[in-house]
Amino acid sequence: MISRQNHPQTSALIAMPVLTELGLPVEDIGMVIGAIGNHEEELGRPVSPVSAAVNIADKSDVHRSRVRKDGQVEFDIHDRVNFAVRHSFVRVDAEQHTVTLELDIDTTVSDILEYFEIFLTRMMMCRRAAEGLDCKFRMTVNGGSLL
Repeated sequence: MISRQNHPQTSALIAMPVLTELGLPVEDIGMVIGAIGNHEEELGRPVSPVSAAVNIADKSDVHRSRVRKDGQVEFDIHDRVNFAVRHSFVRVDAEQHTVTLELDIDTTVSDILEYFEIFLTRMMMCRRAAEGLDCKFRMTVNGGSLL
């Protein structure tokens, strides 16, 4: 279920006046708004190269720095997986036409399967976004190629 607070249309409505105030040309505002509005996991599709780049950047973002530090919050599967990721990097190889997500996961904290339990839909979005850039999406975990 998409919460109204995090809904892409809400984000786009918030961004539009800011972008307008910054003086961006209407064409650029349209591109940014299109990217924001099309990055939701259930419905999002890359509608431009900018949208594809936003999808890849947003959906591949996993790292221990994302773990909530509020002592009141339980350490759930999302926190555990994020905390387990010691290194995350998106490598773009223009010559090979590949976008590779490189992860180093501490498997004593979370196993690799847990990563896919919560991030599979996001990785599928990254694949579609890479294809929208005429690239293949690849993934390495702990030095081994998975995709």
